[in-house]
Amino acid sequence: MELKVLKVGLPNEVNKPIEVLNYLKHMEDCFPNSWIAYRILLTIPVTVASGERSFSKLKQIKNYLRSTMSQERLNGLAMLSIENDFAAKQDYSSLIDLFASKNARRAMFK
Repeated sequence: MELKVLKVGLPNEVNKPIEVLNYLKHMEDCFPNSWIAYRILLTIPVTVASGERSFSKLKQIKNYLRSTMSQERLNGLAMLSIENDFAAKQDYSSLIDLFASKNARRAMFK
């Protein structure tokens, strides 16, 4: 109801959401719920690019040749592809040594 009253009372030169917010700021608590709604509207991001990027990468990974891949391996490849910058900075030799030391199945012979 408050938004309907606000719509009728807005001046013609107020067109954009930020202008409506500024108008509500000057109205001094006449439309408290509308003030909150417009503040939330203007702070929510327009897109969720990281989610879109994740699904795009997943489509690239899971192609026809990998359609029989297990879900665990697919998840691992997706994470590596999405976090490519982080993965590129890793020191793989120390990771391999750490993995080998924890999962050693044979005794080391000298």
